[in-house]
Amino acid sequence: MNDTATRPPLPDRLSIDPSSPFHNRDVFQHDVGIRFNDKDRTDVEEYCISEGWIKVAAGKTLDRKGRPMLIKLKGKVEAYYA
Repeated sequence: MNDTATRPPLPDRLSIDPSSPFHNRDVFQHDVGIRFNDKDRTDVEEYCISEGWIKVAAGKTLDRKGRPMLIKLKGKVEAYYA
């Protein structure tokens, strides 16, 4: 069974934060995987393929709104449906 035709194309930039303009609910109906510098990552909060970066939580630190503080890592980014 191949349901890739029903999946929306992966965007160049995607965020898991629902308040972000780069959040896409349709994409998150399926499992999305991120490969960063040829290693699978499970802690990615946001990514941009064309600019080559991901954002991950910086430990347990929170900002003043209670969301995790993010750091940007640069490298080769690949997104795929798992």
